[in-house]
Amino acid sequence: MLEKVENLMVEMVASLGDVRSVELLHRVPKGKRLRAKLILKIAGVSEASLKLAAIVELIHAASLLHDDVIDDAFTRRGESSINALFGNKTAIMLGDILYSKGFSELTHMPQEVAFTISNAVALLSVGELLDVDLSHGFNESETLYFDMIYKKTASLIEASAKAAALLSGKNGDIYALYGKNLGLAFQIIDDILDITQSSEVLGKPSLNDFKEGKTTLPYLYMYHKLTPEDQTYLCSLFQVELTDEQSAWIKAKMHETDALMDAIAYAKALGLEALDAIKDEDDVGLSSIMKEMIERNF
Repeated sequence: MLEKVENLMVEMVASLGDVRSVELLHRVPKGKRLRAKLILKIAGVSEASLKLAAIVELIHAASLLHDDVIDDAFTRRGESSINALFGNKTAIMLGDILYSKGFSELTHMPQEVAFTISNAVALLSVGELLDVDLSHGFNESETLYFDMIYKKTASLIEASAKAAALLSGKNGDIYALYGKNLGLAFQIIDDILDITQSSEVLGKPSLNDFKEGKTTLPYLYMYHKLTPEDQTYLCSLFQVELTDEQSAWIKAKMHETDALMDAIAYAKALGLEALDAIKDEDDVGLSSIMKEMIERNF
């Protein structure tokens, strides 16, 4: 079914009559298509659900194009990013094209479905701005971290689940909670993998988040368990090109403070809460999506 979603995405962009846009779309790394899978699981496969999945994936792809420019990222899931291949201007404009086309197609969906997705995209953009603001210094606040990842990552996954439920006559609020928790847990696991996995597996340098100015949940958990002296040293490494010795120190402290285990436990707790919310609904594979996402190593 994901192949049908891919084809619909291409058809939507091709309808603009610009060959270059279609060529560039084919060069955008596809990723996991988590949002499309979620929509098709909840709403079932129909013309409307396939269209909704394609719209959301166009919008998500647009956000990643802009995100890579903001972060000066030259790879995306191990593949060369559009800005690395063709420059920032092309990446930004392709992002604008995908956003605009996604929204124009969204106008043909039921009003509540369209509002649910479009409102989440506004939150996503606010989340991007928060992420940039938080990169200016070491962030000690878990509240700010969770607010940012909810808006930047979880809001569109939450909206995808809710919109799919609305499209198929199910309880939107129940599935929204599942989607929100899935999105939060997804980002936390991403943050953990940045620390635990090798550069070869990640397709980017290990511990890259900290260098880019992202104080993720494992760093927050670790920071609050360190001595004042170690806290000062950790902050001195923020946004620094780390030596092997400095990277080893961070990883050692992560294990000493159980920061990684605590972060994993929090992600699992979110997953259990999400599954509890839909326990009286038909599972349709949502438990396996949550399990695979939390237990993944990439």
